[in-house]
Amino acid sequence: MQIGIDSFAALVPDPVTGHTVTAQERINQLLQEIELADRVGLDTFGLGEHHRVEYLDSAPAIILAAAAARTKNIRLTSAVTVLSAADPVRVFQNFATLDLISGGRAEIVAGRGSFIEAFPLFGLKLEDYDELFEEKLDLLLALRESTNVHWSGKHRAALSGQGVYPRPLQNPLPVWLGVGGTPQSFVRAGALGLPLMVAIIGGEPHRFRPLIDLYREAGKRSGHAPEQLKVGIHALGYVADTDQQASDDFFPGYAEAFTKIGKERGWPPVTRGQFEALRRPTGALMVSDPETVAAKLLQMNEALGGISRISFQMSVAALRHDKLMHAIELLGTHVAPIIRKALPNVTASP
Repeated sequence: MQIGIDSFAALVPDPVTGHTVTAQERINQLLQEIELADRVGLDTFGLGEHHRVEYLDSAPAIILAAAAARTKNIRLTSAVTVLSAADPVRVFQNFATLDLISGGRAEIVAGRGSFIEAFPLFGLKLEDYDELFEEKLDLLLALRESTNVHWSGKHRAALSGQGVYPRPLQNPLPVWLGVGGTPQSFVRAGALGLPLMVAIIGGEPHRFRPLIDLYREAGKRSGHAPEQLKVGIHALGYVADTDQQASDDFFPGYAEAFTKIGKERGWPPVTRGQFEALRRPTGALMVSDPETVAAKLLQMNEALGGISRISFQMSVAALRHDKLMHAIELLGTHVAPIIRKALPNVTASP
């Protein structure tokens, strides 16, 4: 099991003080966070992609390339690349370049994203949502298999053998499929033999077991080896010295973020009671002290039949940089050792 962090490079006011750092300050802080994650032995750092005023990650490959020059071991991944609204040729070129800069540490997590702003921004129709993703995923996978691709589709100009450069150091360049909760997405990932990143941000993680089993069954039917069918989890998480400190730190920004999103989607405001329920042993939130988080992670691993990666999404709560840095340190120096001792096949990044 690899242990890592996902960030959305959010630029929002501190929910307690109301202070907002500048965009330049937040980017510099983010790079420091990735450097620290590398130093304390975490395995992965993922960066989201958004096209909204409160985020700075519309061009995640550029930020990850800056991080690649400042790190040695940590794998650098998207979280996720909004493939439906992107050109697969440019996505491949960007991450192939990142792979060369990082010495073979780049990965793509291809997904649909949770917001829709990218569609009108790039002149795409939202009603083509599913068709765009399927077609562009097909092209992306073709590009990583061959330098010269013959391909045609409905939503992009055809390729008639043109070379796509540069080629990555890794062969093939790792591509994970990021999914939410639709059975079709799990089956698609299994049939293609792609590793799976499951976003579990609410409810109880064990309820995803039937979908993960569906993924593994689809992969087996398609002839893919079990070790190829990796399952990763993207979870909301935060580690502090004590359980109460973690709860008090994380709740204000979490409540503000999800209440704001809820207004757009017709959800009621978030309450402290709901938040605390999700922090219970069977709930989705990984927010507590190191020992409690590690125990909950081991329980999730068992409930889901074994997972290959866990990525903690901390930035959703608009935490101060110093608190994020301390959480990253605790994750690497306290949580990860507990997991690696409990699961002897778990190793740190090479």
